Amino acid sequence: MFEIFLKTLPFFALIGLGFGAGKTRFFTEEATAYLTKFVFYFALSAMLFRFSANLSLTDLIDWRFIGAYLWGSGFVYGIVMAVGFLRGRGLEEASIEAQCAVIGNVGFLGVPMLALLMGQEAVAPVMLVLSMDLIVFGSLVVILITGGRDGRMRLGILRTVGLGLLKNPMIMSIVLGLTWAGLELPMPTPLEEFVSILGAAATPGALFAIGASLATKSAERMVVAGWLSFAKLVLHPLFIAFSALYLFPVDPYPAAVMIACASLPVAGNIFILAQHYGVAPHRVSASILFSTAFSVLTVSVIIAWVMQLY
Repeated sequence: MFEIFLKTLPFFALIGLGFGAGKTRFFTEEATAYLTKFVFYFALSAMLFRFSANLSLTDLIDWRFIGAYLWGSGFVYGIVMAVGFLRGRGLEEASIEAQCAVIGNVGFLGVPMLALLMGQEAVAPVMLVLSMDLIVFGSLVVILITGGRDGRMRLGILRTVGLGLLKNPMIMSIVLGLTWAGLELPMPTPLEEFVSILGAAATPGALFAIGASLATKSAERMVVAGWLSFAKLVLHPLFIAFSALYLFPVDPYPAAVMIACASLPVAGNIFILAQHYGVAPHRVSASILFSTAFSVLTVSVIIAWVMQLY
């Protein structure tokens, strides 16, 4: 485990570097926002396109994998929503808390880190997890918040969800890459080198951006943030492991990657969602901060364990 901890340490050191730059205001909030935009729309999209252009849809789609991830995540989602209702929270707040419990930082942290730690073969299962997070749970929380606010489900919600997916560069870069692969188009050398150079900026840029954005997060609502961090860092990988290893027996290697993805801290884009809808942004902010800090240890433990599965 100590060896894995040393391998993950540089990733978290980059996050810490970004945090220090943001905390000292050497990197302003505006600078962080533009760096995040660069990574999100350009560097990470180039990385995902390059990876997916070398895959096929049959490499990506694994129905047992999908069933295992959706069952494990859905179970934790239900637990956290139920706890929210018991605390007297409404549908909107309970659903945003549940989102914190199952959506990890797969795009900015998982893609670069797991590809390096677990090998390039990890890319396909990581992208499948990322796609389910964005398409299934990203759509679900918008439907629940909007429906809870209006008191009923409207067809206009589906239009909002659909447009949101079309505007997401991570989804579109994966779709474009798979389409490229499906058409068996050759990758010209200049294009290959272009996306390789641009994609190489994704890892340091994303990790630094995570840290810089954490510098603006508050540590309020500590009890609830602690519960949501526990749900994300412990309950989520635990139920994913049970689902992938026993309920839907997934092959050892993709199961290990799935569990590693589930161990990642709360995703930063949930804060953007919470802020946009005005639903518990301080609670989400604290959950991101706490879960990222504790994940320095928990992610190392879980990755060390899952590497023994294959």
